[in-house]
Amino acid sequence: MSAPTAFEPGLDWARAQDRADALAAFRGEFCLPPHGDGEQIYLCGNSLGLMPRATRQALVDELDDWGRLAVEAHFHGRHPWMPYHGFVREHLAGLVGALESEVVAMNSLSVNLHLMMVSFYRPTAQRPAILLEKRAFPSDRYALESQVRFHGHDPAQALIELDGDEANGTISLAAIERALHEHGERIALVLLPGVQYLTGQVFDLAAITRLAHAKGCLVGFDLAHAVGNVPVDLHDSGCDFAVWCHYKYVNSGPGAVAGCFVHERHAHSEQRPRFAGWWGHDQATRFQMGPEFRPTPGADGWQLSNPPILALAPLRVSLDIFHRAGIARLRQKSLALTAYLAGLIEHAVPDVLDVLTPAEPQRRGSQLSLRVKGPRDAGRALFEHLSRHGIVGDWREPDVIRVAPTALYNRYEDAARFVDAVAQWRAERG
Repeated sequence: MSAPTAFEPGLDWARAQDRADALAAFRGEFCLPPHGDGEQIYLCGNSLGLMPRATRQALVDELDDWGRLAVEAHFHGRHPWMPYHGFVREHLAGLVGALESEVVAMNSLSVNLHLMMVSFYRPTAQRPAILLEKRAFPSDRYALESQVRFHGHDPAQALIELDGDEANGTISLAAIERALHEHGERIALVLLPGVQYLTGQVFDLAAITRLAHAKGCLVGFDLAHAVGNVPVDLHDSGCDFAVWCHYKYVNSGPGAVAGCFVHERHAHSEQRPRFAGWWGHDQATRFQMGPEFRPTPGADGWQLSNPPILALAPLRVSLDIFHRAGIARLRQKSLALTAYLAGLIEHAVPDVLDVLTPAEPQRRGSQLSLRVKGPRDAGRALFEHLSRHGIVGDWREPDVIRVAPTALYNRYEDAARFVDAVAQWRAERG
């Protein structure tokens, strides 16, 4: 299935596409929230993914093993706890395009970002700076600013912010290249998103990494809005590290355990500083309880504490779904579904909505960021109208409605009904 070059407005065409969708059965593996006598049109997987139906039993199994076996569940449970984080490793590596030794599920996104910056943000008097986007997600900016201050530098001088140079505030690769040409000798770390949370723009990780490494900068990515949404191919990108969450497109629950990638060229580095913890110690000698820390080679060596089993169980379930669906097939459907929604907006309600997300398919994922034409209160009014009609997206200040037709569980019919609801709102306002 490829992005449609032509479509027919109306539900009949949309339903025909849904019947032909090879991935349609995966929708049945998720819990759709109710609305009235039916189901919500849920377009908010970019904020919190739906719950897989299998998650409940996976958690019950772990609770039962805890009650039945107590400490012995570390070795004799249905999924023994001692090696549990290894049960998610293969499918997680496949999802993000990495070697198994390069990924680990641990902590939360912002904790992982701080841990990575301990190792990969090593400012000097000559290179104190971090390159980031001007409208970075607040948690990222807080983390970067606090790291700069921790190292004794002034954020006003050491944070170099990329402003949007394209229409709707998106950032061109040329702008990144210009910033690196101008400031590269001062930049210790480039930290950019895989998908920008507000505009939905997809960044070219490999191209950014090549440009930054050529200037002697280390490179990390926040993939919160990218993993499970678009292929990221982390190993081949060459980036030094990446961090992400699993509660958005990866559907692993609110506050889900996060993910971390460290490129294999750093796998055996004991000279690079890090915050150490017992679970990051080489597993072959971990239980000898020695005083000297010897990190496990690869991303596992950045772990601090033993894995949270009740948080890993939902991730294990979700990654199995992604493994069966395949990120390449999901991307193919996403391209088609997002193009359909964008085309419907342009066809039916161009006087109501501006699409801020780039039009080029390779520069966007499932998310479309929409601005309502007219006064700001019109945007809130439309958002509330959609909510009343069981259509769930999200609002981002100051004036953006984000909707994400997610390939695992959304349909063409969902996109058509969204646009119909926008048209209804326009008619009611006169």
